[in-house]
Amino acid sequence: MIPEVTLRTGRDDDAPGFIALVDTCWSQYPGVILDVDLEVPELRALASYYAAAGGALWAAEAGAAGHGGDGPAGIVGMMATRPLEDGAWEICKVYVHPAAHGSGLGHRLLDAAEAHAIASGATRLVLWTDTRFDRAHRFYEKRSYVRAGPIRVLDDISHSLEFAYAKPVHGSSALDAAASASAEPRLSALLGVAAEAGLGPFRAPVAPAAARAHWQAVAKDVAACRVRLLAAWRGGVLAGAVVLTTSAAETLPERAALGPLLRLTAGDTEMATMLLQAVAEEAARIGRPRLTAEIAADDPALPVFRALGWADAGRLPGFAAGGRDAVLLWRAGG
Repeated sequence: MIPEVTLRTGRDDDAPGFIALVDTCWSQYPGVILDVDLEVPELRALASYYAAAGGALWAAEAGAAGHGGDGPAGIVGMMATRPLEDGAWEICKVYVHPAAHGSGLGHRLLDAAEAHAIASGATRLVLWTDTRFDRAHRFYEKRSYVRAGPIRVLDDISHSLEFAYAKPVHGSSALDAAASASAEPRLSALLGVAAEAGLGPFRAPVAPAAARAHWQAVAKDVAACRVRLLAAWRGGVLAGAVVLTTSAAETLPERAALGPLLRLTAGDTEMATMLLQAVAEEAARIGRPRLTAEIAADDPALPVFRALGWADAGRLPGFAAGGRDAVLLWRAGG
C-alpha cells in the first residue's frame, strides 16, 4: 500500500521523479529500455514540453512512508494530454507505480486528463501503447477505448511496436474486428444491463465467461463480414451498442437484421436514437437499406423506432423474454 497520494500540476523540477517512475514501469517488461538523453529528452523538462504543445501535465505525489502507507514516496503517477488535429487530443505519458496498481490512481489521473481535454474542445481522444503493456491495454479498454488503425513501428532501442486506441467523446462508430475484440469489457457491461432489464439474448445475471464468449463470437463474425458492430459513446463512455446481421441469403442482398439495442440505461432514448441513426447510415453505406428488428413490446426504445420511420409488421404474443409480447419492425431505407 502506498501513502496518501495528491494529484497536482506537473513541473519541470519533477524530472528526477518522472524519470525514476518511467524506468520502474518499463523495467517490468523484458527488453524495454529507457535511455532518456537518446530517446526521451523531454522528460528533463516535461511541463515546458507539454505547455509548448498547448497541453497539460499531471503528477501524482505520495507522502512520506509512515504517514498513511508503507510504499514508495514521491512521484508515483503521471499523465499528460495535448491537442492534435481535427478535434483530437492525445493522452500521453501514462504511468502508475506498480505499488499503486489497483488503487484507482490510474483512473484519477485519466479522469483529470480526459476532463481537461474535453473542456478544451476535444471531440476524440487517442493514445498509443506498447504492444507488450498488456495491463495498460486492459485499463484503456475498461475506460471505453478501442483499438484503432494499424500497429505503429518505432525505430527505437527497445524495438517497440505500438497499438493505437481511440474513442469519440460523443458519437458512434462501426467497429472493425480488432476494435470489436478490444471493446469486450464495456460490451459485457452493456449485456449485463440488458439482461437485468429483460432485454437482449441472456438471462440475468450474465456469467462473465458467457459474456466474453458472446462478444468473441461477434468479433469473429465482424472479421468474416457476417455482421456489423456499432458502438456509441457519450461523455467518453461506451454506453450503447447494436449488432447488424448482414449474412442474408444471396437472393436478399439488400436485407439486414437488427439485434437488441444495448444501453447502459434501458430507458435511455437518446442513446437508442443515436444507435438507430448509426444503423441507418451504416446500412445505407453497405447497400443494405431494408432492415428488420424484433424487440419487446415494453422496450422504451419502441417509440424511438417509430419516430425514426420504422413501421410495425406485427405483434408476437409471448415471444419476448419472460413471456412478454414482441413487436416486429421494418424499415425500407431510401
